[in-house]
Amino acid sequence: MIEQTKENKLRNLIIIGDRVLIKPKSPSETTKSGLFLPPSVQDQEKIQSGYVMKVGPGYALPSDSLDEPWKSEEEKVKYIPLQVREGDLAIFLQKAVHEVIYKDEKYYIVPQQAILMLERDPDLFN
Repeated sequence: MIEQTKENKLRNLIIIGDRVLIKPKSPSETTKSGLFLPPSVQDQEKIQSGYVMKVGPGYALPSDSLDEPWKSEEEKVKYIPLQVREGDLAIFLQKAVHEVIYKDEKYYIVPQQAILMLERDPDLFN
């Protein structure tokens, strides 16, 4: 049995289609003026942010082949890849979020179309 670490805890998850798995960034518990915000107010924000943990394969392209009985090979599905990459900081619309708890941690599953902006550290991908 493989020991579970922070790095491999999500390795068995497969994200489908154009969806992205995001670990929410810790929300600020106070306003700029120092007032305490209860969790119910923090969760009602229209725009949230978090770090991209896993990315789906993208948008599936329709198959252009007809049903050909003589064809023996199964065609592999082709995808248009997503713009989002693992490690990006994503700013996204809260209303499109599906919240999940996995291994006692909160994550969001968000479709790429609900992501408004990304912040990418170029050193992560070089």
